[in-house]
Amino acid sequence: MKITDLLVEECMILDLKATDKTSAITEMVQKLYATKRINDVAIFEAGILAREDQMTTGLGDGIAMPHAKNKAVEKPTVLFAKSDKGVDYDSLDGEPTYLFFMIAAPEGANDTHLQALASLSKLLLNQDLISELKVAKTKEDVTRLFNQAQKENEEQEMVVEVIEEDAPFVVAVTACPTGIAHTYMAEDALKNKAKEMDIAIKVETNGSDGVKHKLTSEDIKKATGVIVAADKNVEMARFDGKHLVNRPVSDGIKKTEELLTLATNGEASIYHATSGDKQAENQDETSKGSIGSQIYKHLMNGVSHMLPFVIGGGIAIALAFLIDQMLGVPSNELANLGSYHPAAAYFKAIGGTAFEFMLPVLAGFIASSIADRPGLIVGFTAGAMASSGLAFGHLEDATTSGFLGALVGGFLAGYVIVFLKKIFKNLPKSLDGIKTILFYPVFGLLITGFLMLFVNIPMSAINTGLNNFLENMSGSNAALLGALLAGMMAIDLGGPINKAAYVFGTGTLAATVATGGSVVMASVMAGGMVPPLAIFIATLMFKNQFTQKEQEAGITNLIMGFSFITEGAIPFAASDPLRMIPSFVVGSALTGGLVGSFGIKLMAPHGGIFVIMLVSQPLLYLLFIIIGSFVSALMLGALLKRRKVA
Repeated sequence: MKITDLLVEECMILDLKATDKTSAITEMVQKLYATKRINDVAIFEAGILAREDQMTTGLGDGIAMPHAKNKAVEKPTVLFAKSDKGVDYDSLDGEPTYLFFMIAAPEGANDTHLQALASLSKLLLNQDLISELKVAKTKEDVTRLFNQAQKENEEQEMVVEVIEEDAPFVVAVTACPTGIAHTYMAEDALKNKAKEMDIAIKVETNGSDGVKHKLTSEDIKKATGVIVAADKNVEMARFDGKHLVNRPVSDGIKKTEELLTLATNGEASIYHATSGDKQAENQDETSKGSIGSQIYKHLMNGVSHMLPFVIGGGIAIALAFLIDQMLGVPSNELANLGSYHPAAAYFKAIGGTAFEFMLPVLAGFIASSIADRPGLIVGFTAGAMASSGLAFGHLEDATTSGFLGALVGGFLAGYVIVFLKKIFKNLPKSLDGIKTILFYPVFGLLITGFLMLFVNIPMSAINTGLNNFLENMSGSNAALLGALLAGMMAIDLGGPINKAAYVFGTGTLAATVATGGSVVMASVMAGGMVPPLAIFIATLMFKNQFTQKEQEAGITNLIMGFSFITEGAIPFAASDPLRMIPSFVVGSALTGGLVGSFGIKLMAPHGGIFVIMLVSQPLLYLLFIIIGSFVSALMLGALLKRRKVA
């Protein structure tokens, strides 16, 4: 398959109207939808924006390659767009962008499609092609230029380059999160620059079609240095003892000479691997994230692994209560509600077993994110200690610190292992194996276990106070807390603030499920359902404020809203955040406040309308969600009147 099979003329835009990044993305996505290359604007645009959040696809030199691979794509396509005035696209070089290549790949994209996209990435390093594309007048001109460039590229690849035997030899690995564009552009940029510098090079690509040109042990052994230009984890232990440069994949495209120089002149640090080392370790300081972003990454690693236990276990326990309520329980046995009938007791036992893993999994995967595999066992133990409790003296003196204790314990366990790695790093290399299976688990467990004795006591007091507050919460207190958390769900629609509110809600569920559920969890889920539902209502009530494609995308938000998928509103919020987000926050906060003030409880951590029978007052709950959604929609209608609609 040639690149021109994907670069179809009906999808080209030779006079892009947008002047900013968000509008440019929206305009291109709408073109893909209009030409039936994608079937859902909201899903595909959300994928594009999620990729931009990881790292801008504005490559510099006036080029951008936004891309996504998801279920909304009907046909693999490369949309070409050209702007004469230039777009402020947050490019790596800070300059305007003139040429756009929006890549739409279906979830099941095969090797042929991916190879075609890889060849596009390489063609865009041809400066003559770029210059001619900028002045192309017709779609036929664009197709002709690519056909010509592809032919020249194929001819060049048939030529074998001869490099002197005594030339330095470098091995490299390139990888980006999606493995579509940057991976192959970095590969070609490194090869081209190495040729100019008389350096022999072999590049391994970790793309969507798997690992290509895999480096052998012989390659690595004879290499002068190693370059890892990657934004995702790659196999690192094999480079132990080599001079290694570890940078983002964008540096592999834009700073190739610097990387090759460092890899060949002996200035790069020597990589020291331990069993299970991740890519992020030994990374150049300049390419590491901030402390806050690192902490958030570790926390989300724990939360993402914990949530299936919370959701599965929580719904199983909630079903146990539902079964007993349906079958009936005598008034003198209400204390056994949820386990009175054998069927209910069975569901409760299943859910309870899953819940028992919740805190160890949270702490374990926080610790493993910090210290990799050696942190897992220590983190699991810290979480279990937070769950079961441990204190000096007899077992009856045990203090349970719950969710907060596991949170602190996970970070504590991870950094204890990091500390031990530094302590043992100078041991003989022959002891590397025993460090992982003996030293780290034994010393890690003893140190973390001792420290958890001191963590459990204050965390237990905080946890107990918080649970007592939540249990006794009523009236204005419940309304304020419900409004705050529900409003947080709407601020960044799935981002860190949204996740913080959701994690807090799920943390209250375990302690309240036996008493009918959590008011906090009910407020959080209701608040998260409002933004997409508000979009659906607004696109019906104020059609003149939305394009035809936005109105069609609004319909999908009805399903997303009722399914508690707050992210459905992201494409709309991104197009006009100053008006959209305040409208969402007001409606969500109102709904959360109403839910809290009426003490409505929820026994499940997810599910939206599909778990409505697990809500203590289902009809009132739905009414409050609808009220908040209409308030947000009315605000949108009032604020968006000042917006120009294409």
